[in-house]
Amino acid sequence: MDVLNRAYEYAVSNLDELQGALQEHCLLVLVPLSVGLLIGLPLGLWSARSRLASTAFINLFNTLRVIPSLAILFLAIPYFGLSFQSAAIALSLLVIPPILINTEVAFRSIDPMVQEAARGMGMSVGQTLRSVEIPLALPVVISGIKTALVEVIASATLAAFIGAGGLGTFIVRGFALYDTAILLVGAVPVALLALLAEVGLSTVQRVVQPPRSRS
Repeated sequence: MDVLNRAYEYAVSNLDELQGALQEHCLLVLVPLSVGLLIGLPLGLWSARSRLASTAFINLFNTLRVIPSLAILFLAIPYFGLSFQSAAIALSLLVIPPILINTEVAFRSIDPMVQEAARGMGMSVGQTLRSVEIPLALPVVISGIKTALVEVIASATLAAFIGAGGLGTFIVRGFALYDTAILLVGAVPVALLALLAEVGLSTVQRVVQPPRSRS
């Protein structure tokens, strides 16, 4: 309890810095997530339509995913310096694979008979995609977005190692000063953000789940 009390007192006495770090952390999450959605969703849909594209994209991004985010951060430094851009690039590479893979799985697993029935009713390819395929694929796609979001919230703490800010600043400072209280000032908000993302998107996932799948 003493550690928690000291963490609370430190947070209150450095409230402006904590608010700034929280804003920086949210930016470090939202920018890579936006990049991941813009790249992962269309590539995932393309992969579902083409075996060649699936093999190429999934193997490529899975290979990049094996590389630790911290290593990518340091590899980006010579080109972008100790900056937000370096952190955003590394985190974007972390975000894309789960979105791409889940999107590919979601659309590829749709029953071809359902697609055939939609076309038999006179629907165009675009109408079938919007009215049939997307609603069926959405729960699995959201699952991939949820995984990506939780991962990037946690990994954004690494941006502090290159001076890009975020809640990781307090974690790095806590390690440097051997002070658990300062470390908790950064770690607790990160855990709460990850929990909020998990619960929020899990709720959305249940809402968009087709009635038959829910039962």
